[in-house]
Amino acid sequence: MVVEHADHSRVVVDRGGRGYVQRPYSFHGHEYAGRSYYYGGHYYHAYYGRYYYRGVWVNPYYPSFYYGPAFYGWAYNPWANPVAFGWGWAGNPWFGFYGAFYTPWPVYAGPAFWLTDYLIAQQLQAAYAAQAAAAAALSNPAPLTPDVKQLIADEVKRQIALENAEASGAQQNAEPNNASSSIQRDLTDGVQHVYIAGADLDVVDAGGNECAISQGDAVQLAGNNAPDATSVNMAVLASKGGKECPKGDTVSVGIQDVQEMKNSMRQTIDQGMQDLQKKQGTGGLPAAPASAQGAPQEAPVAIAAPPPPPDSEVSAQLNGESKAADQAVQEAAADAGATPAEPPTVALGQTPDQVIAALGQPKSIMDLGAKKIYVYKDEKITFRDGKVADIQ
Repeated sequence: MVVEHADHSRVVVDRGGRGYVQRPYSFHGHEYAGRSYYYGGHYYHAYYGRYYYRGVWVNPYYPSFYYGPAFYGWAYNPWANPVAFGWGWAGNPWFGFYGAFYTPWPVYAGPAFWLTDYLIAQQLQAAYAAQAAAAAALSNPAPLTPDVKQLIADEVKRQIALENAEASGAQQNAEPNNASSSIQRDLTDGVQHVYIAGADLDVVDAGGNECAISQGDAVQLAGNNAPDATSVNMAVLASKGGKECPKGDTVSVGIQDVQEMKNSMRQTIDQGMQDLQKKQGTGGLPAAPASAQGAPQEAPVAIAAPPPPPDSEVSAQLNGESKAADQAVQEAAADAGATPAEPPTVALGQTPDQVIAALGQPKSIMDLGAKKIYVYKDEKITFRDGKVADIQ
């Protein structure tokens, strides 16, 4: 559920009760958006641009800080030798539940592959937590095969390179380039970008059939998209089965939803890079070079004003909107199941009061003494001596 306000603020609540409150703020004549998220009993904050593209507003994600170029280079390039890493997921309910859908790599040829498993695992853990109470065994899943995971790893490397380019601009106090950092780049650079869904979506396939994409599924941009379309074709690469869109299906997804997929990936990759920096040199992971081991460099203030910190009202707003949505759904379901009301009936012999009770006030009345004509949009009612005598 999405609630939009005139001041560009927004409240978004997902099916699992997760969501965020977005508020606009201005800096250097540009509008940005700060989002306060509430998940797992914790608040966190992120900021975004605001960009008008193909007739709709999108909010591209921007990191709150950047690393030095040496760390991005280390995260982008392969390691000298593949390494094994123990995630410690065995025994976790989500890992067993998605066992037929997802298998981590046994060894990692470089950071991009490690970050790919981090990205997938984070989305699947969140998906499991959101529906754990109603979890049922997966039905005919189309798993994340090694070739699909390779496509995701390639996309992770593209996102690392993009953030490195943004960091270079930040060092020169340049304003964020929305055309480069938003979905516009992905739709115009000739690359069939791959995304891990960060939220559940109801979509329509090429045959007009409704199906679902859920958090953790893999989709890829497909061709044949009009240059001004507000939705794009995407091919399903991996899905969890059941009511979900099957592998190989082509579905239509709005570019705002595609932007949010990209945002979710970038945010999760950023979280993974923070974790990777902390763990480098331990647990079998190679150590980063000395020039890449420093703390992340803060983005210069000229890039964006720091958004206001999250506050305790976020949880209350999300709960309130979620309850309002539940009530609206219940009322709609009740209305759908209710017995249809009898259509208004006008019959010969009725009085003017009975006709007005059925059809409302007429547009005009022609008073001809003993004869009166009530004129409605689609009909004329003729009265003689106070009774309906003719209906046209």
